Amino acid sequence: MLRYLTAGESHGKGLMAILEGMPAGLKLDLNKINYDLKRRQGGYGRGGRMKIEKDKIILISGLRKGLTLGSPIGMEIENKDFCIEKLADVLCPRPGHADLPGVLKYGFNDARSVLERASARETAARVAVGAVCKVLLREFKIDISSKVLLIGGECSPQAMMKRIIQAKIKNDTVGGIFQVEATGVPAGLGSYVQADLRLDARLSASMMSIPGIKAVGFGLGFAYAHRFGSLCHDAIYYSKGKGYYRQTNNAGGVEGGMSNGEEILLHACMKPIATLAHPLNSVNIKSKKPAKATVQRSDVCAVESAAVIAEAGVAFVLTQALLEKFGSDSLADIKLSYKNYLKRIC
Repeated sequence: MLRYLTAGESHGKGLMAILEGMPAGLKLDLNKINYDLKRRQGGYGRGGRMKIEKDKIILISGLRKGLTLGSPIGMEIENKDFCIEKLADVLCPRPGHADLPGVLKYGFNDARSVLERASARETAARVAVGAVCKVLLREFKIDISSKVLLIGGECSPQAMMKRIIQAKIKNDTVGGIFQVEATGVPAGLGSYVQADLRLDARLSASMMSIPGIKAVGFGLGFAYAHRFGSLCHDAIYYSKGKGYYRQTNNAGGVEGGMSNGEEILLHACMKPIATLAHPLNSVNIKSKKPAKATVQRSDVCAVESAAVIAEAGVAFVLTQALLEKFGSDSLADIKLSYKNYLKRIC
């Protein structure tokens, strides 16, 4: 079974990830992993932390001569801004952040012990995991990409940038919507037999685990609520050699919890960043008196970065489903099983 764990705090020594279940025989290119790490740090509206960190992956296990061994792949990303023991306590939790629920859950005396792990800095490790998964998916001609659709209610690149500038001038933040597309995905990944095996459920969980994501949709998404069924569902066609196909993709490539052979198409909404330079009302957790929320170094907008993180999440879920169906020990064996499957369904 493909699985991963991450560890590390925002201002700790670094971030770590262990990816277990990757097949043997996959050639990894560090440049591809570092490329996605750099993309995660980009996007208009990012904060000062991105000028400090130059994320680079360090592979510490699971490879020999550039090829995966089938054993756990250990990865590390160093933090240049390593100052966790010197940072001040956070006593006034930020509305919209994990601060207060985390303090109440674990019994901390200040929210610093919450936000250091709840920080989106952790997602750098997820992007590294997803980048490895992308390498495997490309062996099966499956590619994943993303794009920003809307920021602050604006759709054009110029208007979106202007909206971010307006938020920055106002010491405010802004969110938006992005799209992730996976092409080349074969029909039959996922399952309808149990709720937790449904592909769209697993993809949705992965998207909702990204800090700030508040809504996820596939294909038409919420637009389904405005149409008759005859204008929603994707008619089925068949041709020799091509097999079954659709002329529309309103379902977003998933039907009944399984991929249907069309592109996986999902979109997600990210709320504005919770840290505000003009903070909202809060309460001091020691004195219990009214106070303004703590102000931390943060971004004005991170929608483009969230889209890169979402790519990684989609890559992991699709890789997990692919290995469940076609085996997970040897890349050569998986390719043979995959080839025979495609021949059967055509």
